[in-house]
Amino acid sequence: MPSENGEQPLPGLAIVKAMRIANTHKRISTPVGELTLVAGRQGLAAILWEHESPGRVPLELGHEESSAPLLLQAEAQLMEYFAGRRRRFSLPLDPAGTLFQQQVWAALRTIPFGETRSYAQIACQIGRPAAARAVGVANGRNPLSIVTPCHRVVGASGALTGFAGGLKTKAFLLDWEARAAAAKQCRHEHPRQSFSSRWR
Repeated sequence: MPSENGEQPLPGLAIVKAMRIANTHKRISTPVGELTLVAGRQGLAAILWEHESPGRVPLELGHEESSAPLLLQAEAQLMEYFAGRRRRFSLPLDPAGTLFQQQVWAALRTIPFGETRSYAQIACQIGRPAAARAVGVANGRNPLSIVTPCHRVVGASGALTGFAGGLKTKAFLLDWEARAAAAKQCRHEHPRQSFSSRWR
């Protein structure tokens, strides 16, 4: 019931606990190390790195559920991405964040495969041209690594900047996408070329 001032009471401890354990997770092996996929009530809530900084993404993993349909779908799409067969992800997403963070993360998902944007460009895209530094903070809090491609955001000079998965991983992802994009272009220009020769 509402309190005397008309506000709804905070949820009890049992309800909070139930909300936390509603999450399920699955760990998968990838070319960039082990990733932990976390599903929430409405969609994929997080993709966490093997050596995550404590507190970067404040959520409970919940119980492990390797056969959960959404987690299997996310795993399949990530494997397609690393195999060069997928450039965009089609998954229901449920990341927890502030309105500003959600705006930044939505903008990140518009960066095309194989391309990069600066923090200033993202700030302008969301209508906050003076908020490049805040964009950087929100970028660093992105819970859906790879699917929401924060690795495609670089410094104004093009230099690689901080990344939750590590700069080595960021460089790997950008290089991989550049090579995959170049290979696709090559297939368009030389459609009769064999697969083996394209990758030599």
